[in-house]
Amino acid sequence: MSTGIDPGCVRLCLVVADGRISAVNVASERPQVAQVLRGRPADAAVRLVPLLFALCGKAQGRAAGLALAAARGGEFPAQLDAAIQHEALREHLWRWLLDLPPLLGEPALKDEFVAAAGWVAGGQRAELAALLADQRIEQLCRRLGAMEDPAAGAPRCLPPLAARASLALWPQLDAGFCARPHWQGAAAETGAIARRQGAAAGAFAARWLARLAELRDWAQDHARVGAGGTASAVPVGPGRGRALVETARGLLMHEIALEGGHEERIADYFIVAPTEWNFHPQGPLAGWLLGRPATDRAALQGFAARAVAALDPCVRWEIEWL
Repeated sequence: MSTGIDPGCVRLCLVVADGRISAVNVASERPQVAQVLRGRPADAAVRLVPLLFALCGKAQGRAAGLALAAARGGEFPAQLDAAIQHEALREHLWRWLLDLPPLLGEPALKDEFVAAAGWVAGGQRAELAALLADQRIEQLCRRLGAMEDPAAGAPRCLPPLAARASLALWPQLDAGFCARPHWQGAAAETGAIARRQGAAAGAFAARWLARLAELRDWAQDHARVGAGGTASAVPVGPGRGRALVETARGLLMHEIALEGGHEERIADYFIVAPTEWNFHPQGPLAGWLLGRPATDRAALQGFAARAVAALDPCVRWEIEWL
């Protein structure tokens, strides 16, 4: 990235006692974007935003533009944005065709990924539908059970939200909320699993299958407002606007506060990324790991990798053993 900002890291600190994981600390370390943008001319700051993020640049850029427009008084009802939707679909394809097969001991489907990404970009739904019905995809679906943790409970998911509805839950964003977002006072999960409320499957499988379902919906021309690629924005108050965008990994929120009258500058900027929701310290990952046998570090590392992949961070992840 041209700015040199570290994109961040999800760090797992695992405490081992008596051969089991006795404590888990999950920390999401993210770039301090507000420090970079504060004081800049508003339009220039918004143009910079997508350059600060290695993934989901279109979603970040659109969220920034909508939040600025809302700060200037505009309101935008929820609608599907084709560019963001295609970006989200490409991310789902990456997970299913490149990341998931190796987790299950299979080779990555590299050629299929290249072809599928091109079909999404070109609007070739029938071709993608045929690939997603292929026996190799069905085999991956069947094998997802091998990754499962029988003890994992049902996810606590965010409800569907548009920008105006979000004001009743969070009247204004602040730095503390951005670091540890909460819904009704507790951690909640976002992403395809939340967008498909009530999905029935095991903990890991449900998250993977929800991504696949979004791909199939697009391929069958069934995607509707609320799916990945949905965007909305609303004024929060004078000179302050908020945008919500549903990315591949879940709900992305941008809120901009302006100052300076005619010479508009960024007074403050708040971003809540999906990773902060899904890797909250009180989120599902800690529960999956706590109490697991730790005598076989390689096996536990493999389980952690599958668990992290199910939640899909937008940054690298690391484990520290204590």
